[in-house]
Amino acid sequence: MTDDAARMRTTHVGSLVRPDELVAYLRTIDADEHYDKLAYEECLTRSVREVVQAQHDAGIDIVSDGEFGKSAWNYYVYERLGGIELRLHPPGGANFASVNDAPTDWTRFPDFYAEYFANEQEFDSPGGDWACIGPVTYTGGDVIARDIANLKAAMEAAGVEEGFLPVVAPASCFPNLIDEHYGSEQAALLGIAEAMAEEYRAIVDAGLYVQIDDAYIPFMYDVLVPPGSMDDYRAWAQPRIDALNHALEGIPEDRVRYHVCWGSWNGPHTNDIALRDILDLVFQVNAGTYLYEHANPRHEHEWRVWEDVELPAGKKLAPGVISHATNVVEHPELVAERLERTARLVGPENVLASTDCGFAQGPYIHRVHPTIQWAKFRSLAEGARLASGALNATH
Repeated sequence: MTDDAARMRTTHVGSLVRPDELVAYLRTIDADEHYDKLAYEECLTRSVREVVQAQHDAGIDIVSDGEFGKSAWNYYVYERLGGIELRLHPPGGANFASVNDAPTDWTRFPDFYAEYFANEQEFDSPGGDWACIGPVTYTGGDVIARDIANLKAAMEAAGVEEGFLPVVAPASCFPNLIDEHYGSEQAALLGIAEAMAEEYRAIVDAGLYVQIDDAYIPFMYDVLVPPGSMDDYRAWAQPRIDALNHALEGIPEDRVRYHVCWGSWNGPHTNDIALRDILDLVFQVNAGTYLYEHANPRHEHEWRVWEDVELPAGKKLAPGVISHATNVVEHPELVAERLERTARLVGPENVLASTDCGFAQGPYIHRVHPTIQWAKFRSLAEGARLASGALNATH
């Protein structure tokens, strides 16, 4: 029995509800208004230290900075890349997905989505299209160094040994990038990948795990199919998987976590692609741990894929066993049940307990109340403890 099997470790996807003081600074920054930069940096450092301590106290083993240093889970890269130009939409223009065609789920439930997005007017997309107008370069060295330093200092203060920083995959940076420089979509993707590789490597070189967030890999199926086919979807996805692996060249797989989800909004999700249909794409990514939604009621039944899909040797799964999309706090016994089902099929030593997605959609929209967020983490930790006991008793 390995140590990992003896006690299942806990983690999460990354984004956490920001404290009010930090959000106030971010609103000022986003409004391009004057602010006290030193006071902001002090607030950010303090906030990261507090959120890491809170994760540790709740029973989380592998922690993040809550993405507190970012403006959004994906569009933050606009502030860290050269060669990219933002072209704003007219006031009121839609830009939730940065694609031209509405996802099928949205067309099936137009009344719901009209009301839903009216209540999410502060969604953190800048509201425009992105154009590649020159060589893509990484300009965020100082910012990622700050985020690394804040997380490592907070981990040391809390006595936490393992931490990760979430970053965005090339596919999810600019899903409909307009190329006006490279001459082809694939060349532009590789340009983005080479720039983002600097961020990925900086995180790993600092002794942290890098987590690649890639929600658009599953989500674009809902956009493309119908009217397109599965072949059309895969023709879109494969070059983006290839670009990500290009960015990960030279980075040890065991330091890479790859997260896919079907989008953090708590809508119907009736046209989500099946987990089974994307696993071969997911497993192509040179990562050591794969994080995916498992508590989501549209996907919880998919634990059965592991009855006949073999987990590649040396890889681990981090299924989400608590949901970001409901304020109902999962019972620890349900968490344990979810973990045990997967662990008995792929091996307890290959499973970490995680969350479906982030608890905050950027700084301004949170999916659950912060007090619920921490209650869910405590339930996650207790469920992992119960699952460990049950699995150890049968091995």
